[in-house]
Amino acid sequence: MKNRREFLKTAATGAVLLSSQSKLGLAAILDQHAETAKSRVVIARDPALHGQNGQLDEKHVLDLLDRAIAAYTGRDHPVEAWKRIVPMDKVIGLKTNGLGGKGISTHVALVLAISERLQQAGVKPGNILVWDRNARDLEACGLTISTDPGRVRCYGSDVAGFEDQPAAFGAAVNVKLAKILTRECDMVIGLPILKDHEMSGVTFAMKNMYGVVQRPQELHPGGCNPGVADLNCIPVVRAKVRFTIGDAMTSVYDGGPGFHPERLWQPNALIVGEDRVALDHTAWQIIERKRAEAGLPTLEAAGRPPRYIATAADQAHKLGFNDPQRINLLEV
Repeated sequence: MKNRREFLKTAATGAVLLSSQSKLGLAAILDQHAETAKSRVVIARDPALHGQNGQLDEKHVLDLLDRAIAAYTGRDHPVEAWKRIVPMDKVIGLKTNGLGGKGISTHVALVLAISERLQQAGVKPGNILVWDRNARDLEACGLTISTDPGRVRCYGSDVAGFEDQPAAFGAAVNVKLAKILTRECDMVIGLPILKDHEMSGVTFAMKNMYGVVQRPQELHPGGCNPGVADLNCIPVVRAKVRFTIGDAMTSVYDGGPGFHPERLWQPNALIVGEDRVALDHTAWQIIERKRAEAGLPTLEAAGRPPRYIATAADQAHKLGFNDPQRINLLEV
C-alpha cells in the first residue's frame, strides 16, 4: 500500500479533478499523456462501518466519505475537497442503483452524506437531484420521492421520461436515454453498488448506466459486451457522468445482481474515482478475491468474465485504463 504522500506525488499525471475551473476532461488527459497517464482510484475502508445490529452507522459513513474524497483530492477539509470535484452553480445528479431490491441497493446513508457535503460546499439543495430508473428502485434504497425545487429532489426517469439518442458505433439498437441525464443534470455522480452479475460478471461504475436507458435489456447480448462500453461512449453519457462514489459497503459476490443473502458480504468500503474503466477493473479484482476465498471459480471459469471492461479500454472506446500499471490505487 502506498502512503498518501507518495500517492499524491505520483498521481500528478493522472485524471484531472473536476472543479468548475477545469477545462479538460479525462479523455483529453489520456490523449495528451498517452504514454505516462495513470488514473487514480481510492478504496477507503472502515471495519466498524456496520454496528452490532448489522446496520450502517451514519456517522461512520460520513467519516468514510470524507476520508475517500480527501485522499482523492489531496484536500483534508471536506468542503474544500468537494469544491475540487463539482461546480457549485450547476445541477448535480446522484445516480443510485436500486435494481437489486432493499437488501443490495445504494445505501441511503451514503446518499444523505453526499447531499450534506454538497450543500456545505455551496450547492443549492434544489440543484441536487437523486435519481434512478423509477420510484421502485429509489424506494428500494430507502429514499423518498420529492419534486420540491427548494429541497434535494428525488425522482425517477418514469416521471421525467426518455428521449432518442444516436446509438454509439452504429449499433443496431436505438437508445432512449433518461431526460434527467440529457436535459436536467449538468454533472452526474454515479453511486453504483458493487455486485456480481449473472451475465456481465461484474456490475459497477459503467453498468450502472443501464439505469439511464429505457430498454436496457436490449444491451445485454454477449454478456453486455459491447453494450456497456458502447453506452458509456454516447457523448452525453461520457461527458456528464464524470465521477463515481462506488458503494462497496455491502456486496454480493455470486448470483447477482439480485439479493441473495447467502452470498452477501460486507467489504465496508467506498471506491472513488473518475476513470470508469479503472474503477470497474478494481471492482472486478475485489469480486474475484472474495469468490476465491469462498471457494468459487473465477468469473472466467464460470463462463461470464467481464469482457466489456477491456472493450471500454480499447482504442475505439478510450474510456479509461484497465492495465494495473496505469492505475494509481490508494487504499486508506
